[in-house]
Amino acid sequence: MQSETKQTLWNITRKALVTLPVLWLVVTVVFLLIHIVPGDPIAQMLGEGATATDLSALRHAYGFDAPLTTQYLRYWRGIAHGDLGQSLRLHDSVLHLVLQRYPYTLALTLAALLIGGALAIPAGIISAQKRNQWQDKTLGLVSLVGLSFPNFALGPILIIVFSIGLGWLPVSGAGSGGPDFMRHLVLPALTLGLGLAAILTRMVRTSMLEELGQDYIRTARAKGLREREVVYGHALRNALNPVLTVIGLQVGSLLAGAIVTEKIFGWPGLGQLTLSAISNRDYALVQGCILAVGLTYVLVNLLTDAAYALADPRMRR
Repeated sequence: MQSETKQTLWNITRKALVTLPVLWLVVTVVFLLIHIVPGDPIAQMLGEGATATDLSALRHAYGFDAPLTTQYLRYWRGIAHGDLGQSLRLHDSVLHLVLQRYPYTLALTLAALLIGGALAIPAGIISAQKRNQWQDKTLGLVSLVGLSFPNFALGPILIIVFSIGLGWLPVSGAGSGGPDFMRHLVLPALTLGLGLAAILTRMVRTSMLEELGQDYIRTARAKGLREREVVYGHALRNALNPVLTVIGLQVGSLLAGAIVTEKIFGWPGLGQLTLSAISNRDYALVQGCILAVGLTYVLVNLLTDAAYALADPRMRR
């Protein structure tokens, strides 16, 4: 048992070391973002009518008058010291602005994952157990409808039904904390979570069908184990690996989809901040937002690898 634990820790450490080149690539691409934008980003920041003196002063303030290599080293030095630059429009540090909004996007993403998993796992299991029966066909049809509805269409429908029609939930904002925050979180989390549930349901069904046909399942049933124990204690645990892979990949989609969803519901997360920064041509803030999303995606993939070992002891070796 102790040797298995050490092996698991070593595997996770090895995976963490492998992500270092990925982190370097993410930071490098984010740094080059400003430099690959067509035109002069400084001129776009100041807009038309800016004088040559203003352009020169702002270019010097951002360090754009230095060689590209020097700018790159400065960017890395700033990241190492927690300095992502200064927002031109909001007159605040980029790191402070990102840290203010990041918890809202994280809460929305986690709530969407919880909703997606809570709906998809039971639905996928039922669909696999009732293969080709009316339950399976109904759930398949519902999943197809869910896959066909994009966030920008589902969000307004939920607002019309639950906010305007029934008056149960607020339309926008994040509330004042506590229960009020949770009430405001429901609709945007449902908007993201229902689409995820449709994808995961089909994945869980496929994975469960494969596991339920294995020899060890027939052996477990022959030993007299209850069907619930066979399905949830044996088949589901082994079926989770491909599902965890999809969940890890879908986190990136949730973070990207959160930009549209946050705009629809006025949710004060990174999505809203990114759109505001793009419209205001605040490139330092755009860099900070994209870097936060990129680093989150890398971390989630590392956590997914760790989750494999917890779900399937075979992966620890």
